[in-house]
Amino acid sequence: MKALAIVPVYNEEAHIASLLGKFRREVSDVLVMDDASTDRTPQEIQRSGLATLRHPARTGVGKCLQDGFAYAMEHGYDTVVVLAGNGKDDPTEIPRLLSAISEGMDYVQGSRFLQGGEWKNLPWRRFFAIKLFSWIWSVCMRRHLTDVTNGFRAYRVTFLRKPEVRWQQPWLGTYELEYYLHYYALKLKVPFQEVPVSKNYPTKTNYSKIRPGGDWLRIIMPLFLLMSGRRK
Repeated sequence: MKALAIVPVYNEEAHIASLLGKFRREVSDVLVMDDASTDRTPQEIQRSGLATLRHPARTGVGKCLQDGFAYAMEHGYDTVVVLAGNGKDDPTEIPRLLSAISEGMDYVQGSRFLQGGEWKNLPWRRFFAIKLFSWIWSVCMRRHLTDVTNGFRAYRVTFLRKPEVRWQQPWLGTYELEYYLHYYALKLKVPFQEVPVSKNYPTKTNYSKIRPGGDWLRIIMPLFLLMSGRRK
């Protein structure tokens, strides 16, 4: 399996070196997508020696993934793994996702709530929000889902190449893209599985760049826009 790990990152000088240092031989290659960081993140990435693409201006995690997917296709990878650049995901657990891919899955979602998963320092407000959101998705898609917001995922490139899955659309440039892909994986009934992973927050403060209001809407709206037919 030729797998590429994509790590979107923005201003994570405190975490990125430790995260990148955990990679061994879990994947064929690692691509760090630097979304125009303004701190010492670029220097830390350069020190790691890993491949990097850098945006000249901040665009959003969706655009980072779009560019990462395009890179994977151009360079002949058959699987992509996505994990956070802020230290919450553990690269040594990538084989859990790739094992499911090798067994025939097209899309694998990490879940901290499955037996064998782990979560630390998760603020209680976010815990209940994740549980509520996952319940809404489960009801709407008629599929039991435990951790829809977990960004530790793996995709087979053949899924991304499906003509119905138009992940290049401009409206998917921030937090919408991952939920767009989740929706189409379930709608198209591609082989899908959740696997247990760790999702450990470094601290209970400054634990996420997602902000109440607009960012929450970008996470919530794709499901309803797609179900209503207002977006494709």
